[in-house]
Amino acid sequence: MHLSKKIGLFLGPLVFIVIQLLPYDLISDKGDNVIAVALWMIIWWITETVSISVTALLPLVLFPLLKVLPIADVGANYGSPIIFLFFGGFVLALALEKVNLHKRIALTIIKLTGTTPNKVVLGFMIATAFLSMWISNTASTVVMLPIAMSVIHLLIDDADGFTKQDKNFALSIMLGIAFSANAGGIATVIGTPPNSVLIGLLENEYNIEVSFLKWMLLGLPFSMILISIIYLILVKWFFPTSGIQFGTSGDVIYEELAKLGPTSPKEKRVLLIFAVAVFLWIFRTLINKLIPGLALSDTIISMIAAISLFAIPFSIRRNDFIIRWPDTQKLPWGILILFGGGLALAKGMSASGIVDVVASAIASSEISILFTVSLLIILMLFTTELMSNVALVAVLAPVVAGIAIGLEVPMLYVLIPVTIASSCAFMLPMATPPNAIVFASGYIKVHQMARVGIVLNLIAVALLILMFKFVVPLLF
Repeated sequence: MHLSKKIGLFLGPLVFIVIQLLPYDLISDKGDNVIAVALWMIIWWITETVSISVTALLPLVLFPLLKVLPIADVGANYGSPIIFLFFGGFVLALALEKVNLHKRIALTIIKLTGTTPNKVVLGFMIATAFLSMWISNTASTVVMLPIAMSVIHLLIDDADGFTKQDKNFALSIMLGIAFSANAGGIATVIGTPPNSVLIGLLENEYNIEVSFLKWMLLGLPFSMILISIIYLILVKWFFPTSGIQFGTSGDVIYEELAKLGPTSPKEKRVLLIFAVAVFLWIFRTLINKLIPGLALSDTIISMIAAISLFAIPFSIRRNDFIIRWPDTQKLPWGILILFGGGLALAKGMSASGIVDVVASAIASSEISILFTVSLLIILMLFTTELMSNVALVAVLAPVVAGIAIGLEVPMLYVLIPVTIASSCAFMLPMATPPNAIVFASGYIKVHQMARVGIVLNLIAVALLILMFKFVVPLLF
């Protein structure tokens, strides 16, 4: 066990006990109890002494014991509708992966973009980003990496060896995959967990609903702009690839597609269910208007898709279904518990009056709104380089909601850019799983990732400030 983990293991409960023993109140009895639990959770989340999902279970035990909330109220957060929306999304992703449809979609996109070096990089980035909208950014990176390695090996094995230009191409393609996996998830509610943590908080605490389509109207253009900037910065500024000639990269893509064979009936079935789910998510509000009393929600659509994959038989005679329950061993169940812990913590913060205290403190100060929001975006974006973005959003989102109330700004205006900032970590290998996966390929050094990453982080901050000022008020 690392020293930081050993320290974290004891420091978390110790801080909790110290706050309990303070001779005076920081906020109130209840508020201090929530602060004590929150600090314990933050210390364990940062040091990852135990699994971050196990840490998320602490409110379930501590809130009832400390009389913050009854167990039924705490437990309800772990079964919130948003958790089932994500569960359905996970099952859809599992089906795409099980029948290898995600790989076919990725290869087809790369084939369509072309085979000059820059177009190959662009193809990989678009394919990775598209997959990340629907499956985890880790899975989309894992799918793309071996295909990218095959293309890079063509350059290593060609007549002129592995030249500086070839190395630039390898860096562009690897960083392009990692960064577009991070940016692609921003586009949809189910694309990355922080989005869902925010939407769960808004529904649970403030009865504000953000539909799948409304998020996409904001998230997709932002994602596309960010990916375009990443592409230009990689291939035009940091790692230009002019002068590379390879006519055989197209062959690799065609070979990989040939290995998959023709589209199987199972792939077609999964594609149909996937397409219907996306269609219903996008046109849900229109369908609800056309059929009064239907009350379709994003979560219901997600669960219909998930149950269909389990229940619609591919072949009744052979008792063959697309997904069986044992397949769900691969589901990231821990993330669902992490959501629950985050929502429970938010509930504790609002029930104990912490959010109100933050709101009134901000209201009585004379800070400029733009300065405060910019500071929050920078804080979120650079802190997420060092700790789990889901855990960070779980802790900070309720506080940011309080700040928005204090500033007398609609909370969505502040919460959406600050939450999206948590998915814009481009500097360090440990910031996100995609960064770590491509770093492990051996083609990238930390200083190379950090050099490009700091520029992209600052551009992301600027884009998010513009989003706060001009875009979110238009849509919400």
